[in-house]
Amino acid sequence: MNPLFNFDTMPTRPVVQGPLTGSDVLSVSQFDRDKIEYIFARTREMREMVEQAGTFDLLGDKVAACIFYEPSTRTSSSFISAMQRLGGTVIPITSGVSFSSVSKGETLGDTMRVLEQYADVIILRHPQVGSAKEAAHAASVPILNAGDGPGEHPTQALLDLFTIRDELGQIDGLKIAMVGDLRFGRTVHSLTKLLLQYDVSLRFVSPEILRLPLNLMNSVIDAGVDVRETHSVDDVIKNADVLYVTRVQKERFTDLDQYEEVKNYYKITAETMEMAKEKMVVMHPLPRVGEIPDAVDSDPRAAYFRQAKNGMFVRMALLAAVLGRA
Repeated sequence: MNPLFNFDTMPTRPVVQGPLTGSDVLSVSQFDRDKIEYIFARTREMREMVEQAGTFDLLGDKVAACIFYEPSTRTSSSFISAMQRLGGTVIPITSGVSFSSVSKGETLGDTMRVLEQYADVIILRHPQVGSAKEAAHAASVPILNAGDGPGEHPTQALLDLFTIRDELGQIDGLKIAMVGDLRFGRTVHSLTKLLLQYDVSLRFVSPEILRLPLNLMNSVIDAGVDVRETHSVDDVIKNADVLYVTRVQKERFTDLDQYEEVKNYYKITAETMEMAKEKMVVMHPLPRVGEIPDAVDSDPRAAYFRQAKNGMFVRMALLAAVLGRA
């Protein structure tokens, strides 16, 4: 009896052993400068391949499960696009988690153990700090942390760092100001941790109730970084090479009166930009909710949509790397 498939004639895609092959991506603490440079090199390759070919069949034999317990537009769509650009297939669970087995009381661990039966990699966003680590403990396939509550967002931090390098040609020596919700902003937390590996100056701009968490500030101080805190954008705008703006996250507040007090605390206007350097960049992880008016979009220093596009290339690089195809 002839076999259903002739495996000798099926295409093979050899595994390329790299520094991230088979690894979870849970925290920026996993990345030293060598690994960062490795991902950046792969990211530039991915961008060039997309610009030249659009899509290619690097992960044509792979499936990614993309499960989001919190709303997401940019992160979920960029991960899905990244996998599809690489020729892979996606199981998207990005809007109907409440209708899944989770709503029946299934544990996160069991959900991961089920999804690994169908997928070669799992992309997870979850509202609880530490959820990605818990998922990785349960699953035997790589877990990519797409945000765990106010904890970390490592893939966002990598794309942010890549954007800084891409826009300004360097990281060392820059003055970087972070503005807005520094208490709950997981993008700020992860990017700050990555920047501790570089020779930078950091300025943190926030209202008192949204200051950077003390443990992270202590890490910045212990690393010997030139750092200052202020409540005013005017204190930093003239010297900043990077202005990294974040929204005040209503969903993180238990007291909505506090949110109302600070929701419009900062606004980066065209007038604000007149005080900034001629060569600098304004970044934002998005979505914005009024902190940067549309009028700023035409300023060539406004990099936030280029930043969003870089997210797809960085996530392509990470998917290829953990699946052994970089």
